[in-house]
Amino acid sequence: MEMTTAVSSLSALAHEGRLRAYRLLVQAGPGGLAAGEAARRLETPANTLSTHLAVLGHAGLVQSRRDGRSVIYSARFDRMGELMAYLAEDCCGGAAEVCGPVAAAAARSRCLPTGA
Repeated sequence: MEMTTAVSSLSALAHEGRLRAYRLLVQAGPGGLAAGEAARRLETPANTLSTHLAVLGHAGLVQSRRDGRSVIYSARFDRMGELMAYLAEDCCGGAAEVCGPVAAAAARSRCLPTGA
């Protein structure tokens, strides 16, 4: 990942509304969530959510697809993985006492299988 891509991704997430929308899509999983349902769950006007999703999409963090009359948005887990790897790439020269909290947070996430 290039630095400009990382900055774009971090900038897109640096807004409470966009971060809430992204986290909701992460929770929804790969199948994603219809835009209207996301707006309802976030208690956000549809036009505001549309703007947030456009910014996230431009940064490559979400993708959309049509399903009938609905637009389904989903998080791009590959891009978030690249961003996280970029941020921790040379984590303090591999010092376990420094990188340990980052690894522990990843282990606590629901994405990793037990024992990973």
